Amino acid sequence: MTKTLSQTLTQVRKRIAPVLLGPPLLAFLPALTLATFWLGGEAALLAVALGLPLIFAASGGFAYFRRPTMPRDSLTGMMMRDGFNEIASEVYDSAADTGLRSAVFIVELDDFKELAQRHGQETADQLVNRCGDRIISILRPQDYVARIGDSRFAICLTPVLQMDLELAIQMAGRLQASIEEPIAVDGASLYVSCSIGFCLHSRTPRPTGNDWMSAACTALLDAQNNGPSGIRAFSPEMDQRSKARGDMLDEVTEALENGQIQAWFQPQICTDTGRVSGFEALARWAHPVRGMIAPMSFLPTLESAGLMERLSEIMLYNALTALKAWDAAGLNVPSVGVNFATDELRNANLVERISWELERFGLTPDRLSIEILETVMTDRPDDMIVRNIAALGELGCGIDLDDFGTGHASIAAVQRFRVSRIKIDRSFVMKADRDPEQQKLIAAILTMAERLDLATLAEGVETVGEHALLSQLGCDHVQGFGIGRPMPFDQTLDWIAAHEAKLQEAPTIGRQGN
Repeated sequence: MTKTLSQTLTQVRKRIAPVLLGPPLLAFLPALTLATFWLGGEAALLAVALGLPLIFAASGGFAYFRRPTMPRDSLTGMMMRDGFNEIASEVYDSAADTGLRSAVFIVELDDFKELAQRHGQETADQLVNRCGDRIISILRPQDYVARIGDSRFAICLTPVLQMDLELAIQMAGRLQASIEEPIAVDGASLYVSCSIGFCLHSRTPRPTGNDWMSAACTALLDAQNNGPSGIRAFSPEMDQRSKARGDMLDEVTEALENGQIQAWFQPQICTDTGRVSGFEALARWAHPVRGMIAPMSFLPTLESAGLMERLSEIMLYNALTALKAWDAAGLNVPSVGVNFATDELRNANLVERISWELERFGLTPDRLSIEILETVMTDRPDDMIVRNIAALGELGCGIDLDDFGTGHASIAAVQRFRVSRIKIDRSFVMKADRDPEQQKLIAAILTMAERLDLATLAEGVETVGEHALLSQLGCDHVQGFGIGRPMPFDQTLDWIAAHEAKLQEAPTIGRQGN
């Protein structure tokens, strides 16, 4: 009996305390006191003045404010993940009981890892601190904010009468605008962007505080997948996409280790001789059930999972194995290009690993071309990237600058990285034989390359007209579907044989001597 009474009292307190603390009652307190005095005089007013605190105390109202001391983040002074999860669960239950509305926001600074590597951890810490201060300045004193990761913040709004999708988007916009204002650090202005995901209390997929948090994190991931400075509200479809990404990660990780992801090879042709001047190794996934899966479908998953380095190991092994097989078959394939992403180029052991692999296969370094994106040069590469690329060039490997023209690489950067060949992006090549403006751009790039003593290769060549134009303008090599599509290694042998046979009857379209 006593136990039942205690449980009932606890439930009553749990339901009454949020009401007593909520904006509706607080808004009516002045009217309540005036009405009491008007109807009952001083005696009634005195009774209400003494009775309300007693009711407040009995309902557990004072305990509502007493919270155990929670661990605080040493950098920002904010509460940490465990404390925030507890608060979010309480707010969720309170909003559910009172019919008020709330939302959880998850904010993360974009490219924070690269920012820390570029400017140093001390500067990165200052940026996090400043961003935390800016978030607090946007919120009300009674809202909750925590630092739950290196560059991730969580916000839980105290329940209010009105909080719909439009108001939440406006709140996210104010948070984002404040964070993305320039931040002065050591006399320099630094710019950061942030992605934000949020979930309204009413849209939580399952009725718990933990699911509320998880939904906001899912929305953040969707925002990040759609580029920097994204804002996304949680929707049920995101759960399905998140599950699909999880399934994709499991599948692609397994595929990487069981040999489903292999190098396919796209031929490159010398425009002067028409002969094969090399191949580019490209990752392809042959799924046993779904067939060929496009690289754009699985490469981002590998990158987000930190598996790009493992992929490059496989691509390098496949490329060197192919070179040995072509040599054994008596075919002349001068080199193979392998792509290396920015994170891979930061590996302190990269040069040693490549040198060891070349020695193991008995191949000279000039048989391997290291392909790097032009954006690597324009993103303020750190010293390790610069040292690795320079060391690979000194080793004797070719350094190909991929997608040239899509970034803003300077001539000084091209020389600094010991680039030996630039690969003209397909956006310049497409329909160049019919567009005089495109022809002028290509001619300018080729003239610059010739003056800098750089070889050139045009990507995305799809027609005979484009091939002929590039040959006449002086481009050294061409690559694209018009030459040959990427193919598994076993098909390259027949392709090379067929191509050599065609050369016996095809006229030369390259530059001719006098």
